[in-house]
Amino acid sequence: MSINSKSPPKGRYVHTNILVYANLALSPWHAQAVQRLTALDAEGTPLWVSRQVLREYLAAMTRPGELTGTIPLPALLNDVRYFAQRFRVADEGASVTAQLLALLTEIPVAGRQVHDANIVATMLVYGVRRVLTHNTDDFVRFAAFIEVLPLVSPPAPAPPPSA
Repeated sequence: MSINSKSPPKGRYVHTNILVYANLALSPWHAQAVQRLTALDAEGTPLWVSRQVLREYLAAMTRPGELTGTIPLPALLNDVRYFAQRFRVADEGASVTAQLLALLTEIPVAGRQVHDANIVATMLVYGVRRVLTHNTDDFVRFAAFIEVLPLVSPPAPAPPPSA
């Protein structure tokens, strides 16, 4: 399968960290995640996740931490059911695997980066060219194929010192 990055964008892919931040009131990025999702909804922008994102959400939220504490599993399962209704869910079949293999021949990745490559492969198969994420560095290597939309805009460069 060839990599096609010339198709018009069909919505936004929502990365796992956006769902986590939007659902953790104590997250320092909670307000930004909720605001971005709300704004995209108001624009009528189709929002996408994949089965991988749903699994990653459960993995992240069942890991006790400073912000999560211990969240009851039934509540997290309800979150995933809600996401499956609220967002368009991209399935990961043979076409995604073929796209992943094609992508890996063009972009060198290793270890956990394969998961990010699989997200990009899923996006390409479904014609979604923009990913909303807080982990922009994870997707920079794929900039020839997708547009990375940061949750929080990077700070403006400092002005040069005056003489």
